Amino acid sequence: MTLTLIVSDEVRALAPGFTHVAVEAHGLVNGPSSEASSALLDDAARRLAARLDGRAPHEDAHMAAWREVYTAFGSKPSRTRNSAEALAKRALSDAGLPRVNVLVDLYNAVSVAHLIPVGGEDLDLIQGAMSLVRATGEEDFPTVAGGEEVVEHPDAGEAVWRDEAGVTCRRWNWRQGPRTRLTERTASAVFLLESLAPMPVPQVQAAAVELAESLEKFSPGARITVRAPEPSR
Repeated sequence: MTLTLIVSDEVRALAPGFTHVAVEAHGLVNGPSSEASSALLDDAARRLAARLDGRAPHEDAHMAAWREVYTAFGSKPSRTRNSAEALAKRALSDAGLPRVNVLVDLYNAVSVAHLIPVGGEDLDLIQGAMSLVRATGEEDFPTVAGGEEVVEHPDAGEAVWRDEAGVTCRRWNWRQGPRTRLTERTASAVFLLESLAPMPVPQVQAAAVELAESLEKFSPGARITVRAPEPSR
């Protein structure tokens, strides 16, 4: 069954240039990071460096657009960066990109190479539809802090992804909760590629196709669908 994705009118009004493309995959085989997935991350870092040509990630027009949206819903973008900018900063540092597991490595590589926020959710752990809404501030966001499981609450007005059980990702694409993250047991997943104007929609589609091709390579026989872009109405 195809996952239902809903973008609220409040979020559409906040970011009229928002578009997202979903890649849905079943029959995946995950595992620890490998030499092959690590090589994709290294290649993505090289592609990023060429793309930026000496500029900082936040100077890219797409990242600047995300910073404006973060400011619009009350977050400080220099302190809470969108996932693509945060990964890009890591990629250009001595620390380099983290190695998590194969599936996470694959979508992180696409995110860094294209400077597009990409998230991955375990379809078997999502409850009901996923919605992008502006939070009331009362929603639950189970996470881990200081090694302990805690329940946080988003700020009122913050853009969040959520399902019927609670928030799955805070500040749009800043921090994913552990409940639906991709683990080595994940067999079905949805990957969300999110963009704002001025990034052309075909560029987001190309990144989604690249991700789908990587998934097919690492999980032969998986059933993968790239869904049509869902732009603002």
